[in-house]
Amino acid sequence: MMQQYLRIKADHPDTLVFYRMGDFYELFYDDARRGNKLLDITLTTRGQSAGEPVVMAGVPVHAVESYLAKLIKLGEAVAICEQVGDVATSKGPVERKVVRVVTPGTVTDTELLADKSDSLLVALSSNTHRGVTTHGIAWLGLTSGQLGVTECDDRQLAGWLSRLNAAEVLVDRDRVPPALVQARTTITHRPTWQFDAELGRRKLCEQLRVSSLAGFNAQDLPCAHAAAAALLSFAEHTQGQALAHVRHLQVERATELLDLPPLTHRNLELTQTLRGEDSPTLLSLLDTCRTGMGSRTLRHWLTHPLRERAVAMQRHDALDALIEQGVTTLRDALRGVSDVERITARIALRQVRPRELTGLRATLQGLPSLRRHVPADAALLLDMLAQAMNPSAEILALLEASIAEEPAVLLRDGGVIATGFDAQLDELRAISQNCDAFLLDLETRERTRTGIANLRVQFNKVHGFYIEVTQGQVDKVPMDYQRRQTLKNAERYITPELKAFEDKALSAQDRALAREKLLYDQLIDQLQAHLDELSGLARALASLDALAALTERALTLNWTRPQFVKEPCIAIEAGRHPVVEARLQETGAGNFMPNDCRLDATRKMLVITGPNMGGKSTFMRQVALIALLAAMGSFVPAKACRLGPVDAIHTRIGAADDLANAQSTFMLEMTEAAAILHGATEHSLVLMDEIGRGTSTFDGLALAGAIASHLHDKNKAFTLFATHYFELTEFPKKHERALNVHVSAAESGDDIVFLHDIQPGPASRSYGVQVARLAGMPSGLVRQARATLEALENQQRAADAQIDLFAAPAALPEREPSPIEAALARIDPDQLTPKEALDALYKLKNL
Repeated sequence: MMQQYLRIKADHPDTLVFYRMGDFYELFYDDARRGNKLLDITLTTRGQSAGEPVVMAGVPVHAVESYLAKLIKLGEAVAICEQVGDVATSKGPVERKVVRVVTPGTVTDTELLADKSDSLLVALSSNTHRGVTTHGIAWLGLTSGQLGVTECDDRQLAGWLSRLNAAEVLVDRDRVPPALVQARTTITHRPTWQFDAELGRRKLCEQLRVSSLAGFNAQDLPCAHAAAAALLSFAEHTQGQALAHVRHLQVERATELLDLPPLTHRNLELTQTLRGEDSPTLLSLLDTCRTGMGSRTLRHWLTHPLRERAVAMQRHDALDALIEQGVTTLRDALRGVSDVERITARIALRQVRPRELTGLRATLQGLPSLRRHVPADAALLLDMLAQAMNPSAEILALLEASIAEEPAVLLRDGGVIATGFDAQLDELRAISQNCDAFLLDLETRERTRTGIANLRVQFNKVHGFYIEVTQGQVDKVPMDYQRRQTLKNAERYITPELKAFEDKALSAQDRALAREKLLYDQLIDQLQAHLDELSGLARALASLDALAALTERALTLNWTRPQFVKEPCIAIEAGRHPVVEARLQETGAGNFMPNDCRLDATRKMLVITGPNMGGKSTFMRQVALIALLAAMGSFVPAKACRLGPVDAIHTRIGAADDLANAQSTFMLEMTEAAAILHGATEHSLVLMDEIGRGTSTFDGLALAGAIASHLHDKNKAFTLFATHYFELTEFPKKHERALNVHVSAAESGDDIVFLHDIQPGPASRSYGVQVARLAGMPSGLVRQARATLEALENQQRAADAQIDLFAAPAALPEREPSPIEAALARIDPDQLTPKEALDALYKLKNL
């Protein structure tokens, strides 16, 4: 047996081998030691091999999913080695072979997968020509049948890796790009020869059953073809078979997608919070889908929005139609829909379980009712989805005829094939089902014949059928009783008649199970012909579920349809931050203060000032989120919204460091800002928050001014530029497309109230000391800080009323105070009565 194991292990040297032995999967030698550390399972020894004890550790077959889940989470790969030979007829060890290899990117078991996200396998190939590096990317979702390719340059690679969020990346062991090293994913090294462009082109053509890739617009992507070669080879190797359900190729190009760099994903908290949690995020707010495949589709729409607006407008039309009809009954009907996408993949891989087929059957049975809830002739997209939700009646008829109403969980337990589907199976089952009647009759006859009143005829899996007699009645046992087992208080016997029946009954059970397995395999064979229909049905149901969820969100959260226009603009009336608003409502902390934002060809930059905690970052983020929601095809949290072309959303928000890669807070800040300045165009939206704060005041101020000038003059991007450098409020005086705005606050004595309202003009102060007091700083410390602040402000005013970053300061002539200034100087607000204050106000108005 160890010779057999070592031959199998030699083919999988870097993989944990789960070697099937009866009711356990065993690991041996170094695999056992690794299993002991990773899974906390007990190490044992058994026998000897080459004079040394065989080190082993095992996990029970019935609980293997929990152990696999832990290993996959740790990034390990596991080869599942099953007994494939016949135990009864084998001479020596039962034949075994690896039936599949489970890795983080090739998981297909329902128990190991997250319902609401795909587990993508990605392959990366790189080629440098004349100093320019091109990266080819290919990705595969085994449970969805999603196959895609693209090519990009060094600057875009990190964005693609973030967008795909791969579970596992295959890479040439001799060429590992720096961006991949920093990515948080499982990296699997493959030999260089597997990344061959011509091999990849042939494999793609074979997989898609075409003679040329021209129909997919993928013929001119040699680096992507090389990545696809390694990807498809690895997937076929791990599954031990061809990928019958992968029949479509998605070619994505950076120029077609709205550019969302990794920092934008992170800073806008699209799918994870800044702390790495799944909620509260934009996706967690949007996702009220009734099915897992709907949730996965919604995530894809959010992370892969298109620049071209036709698809988004089709979704907007669909939302309008669903709002007009009402979406409640449709969403209720979607509750009964199974995960057709993953069931289809498991049919193709011949791993589908009986209960999954009953789920598919129930979904097919409910399609006519579901289609009635989809508005007809109201939106092109809804009509297309309704048409795709009409698969061949042959699939449902086959499932209704073949699968029992309530089948067993596992095929090996029997009871999966419906009665009446196969006459031979029914006959074998009848023999087993007549056991009870025969045993009762035999028990009655034997009691009469022997005079043993408490004689019992029974069965168990270990000893088969037997007649049990208590020790006090043993002297009455007839001569034809043969002893089978002795217990403390009873003896068990077998008779020739019972032995003959046992042989017949047990043989019938075994033959019935074998027949069921044969019929089930034939059913899976027949379903292979319908994989394309089932895949199309899955995509339609997932899209419908995602649209229904967006409709519900628009109705519940009071969102409106955005308008797309050709001229460059971002015009938002009464916009709101969707996640912050939802949190305020959940906690009862008050209502969200909506704000307008108007950017166009003559007004490209807003310089935003105001107090800490006043809402500058919230305002900036809500503008970006509204633009993104519109691009993905959702309604938006605003009273009205007009959007021109937008090709990217760039963000530089917050202070952090990357010590692991030797980058300080300021170095990281400058690196991120440089990436934006190199990538932003006149159609990009840029959020720049507190740039320059990571270094000395003058250095930071100089850099902030230069960055603002570059964005305004060179990039000409739509820019929201938040700053605490009040010197930058002079910027709009020298830059015609820039404008000052501020978030307002009201001060009363030592207290401050944040109004979160965007107003024109610069802020007068930052209120940092007041915020420190609200944070709980000691009162003595706050008084000291206030005194120091006043001294610094007086010193600054004495030296220079305002630093001009953009021109030499002009000398101001001395002059007498104006009548208004003189009147204001005579007023002491703290000493006025309300009547005196009103009189003073009228006098000032007259002046």
